[in-house]
Amino acid sequence: METRRDVFQAIADPTRRQIINLIVHQSMNLNAIADNFDVSRPAISNHIKILNECGIISIEQVGRERYCKIEPANLRVVADWVEPFRALWEQKLDSFENYLNELQSKQKKNEKAKRNKQPNINTKKDL
Repeated sequence: METRRDVFQAIADPTRRQIINLIVHQSMNLNAIADNFDVSRPAISNHIKILNECGIISIEQVGRERYCKIEPANLRVVADWVEPFRALWEQKLDSFENYLNELQSKQKKNEKAKRNKQPNINTKKDL
């Protein structure tokens, strides 16, 4: 079957992302998936059709039931696309953490300097 949509179009819809989350750990039949949504079964079937066309899920016929199963390898393109952004954000967060540590270190030095400047009021001379 020729794919007319890509993975990014498939995951753009929140309902389809929820379907993916539902079946990520175990395959489910169409009715069980549809029971998790407040939309019509034909609407869920359409979402499943799109996910299937994109290769994100596969559908297996078991007797009269059709079971949807995640195909995680086909989501790899999304992970590969997101990876440079993840690395960029990790770098930014690391930089922010270093900045906060630097501020905290300066604050501790300032507090220590203030304590050292305060006269000791409990000396024996004062008694």
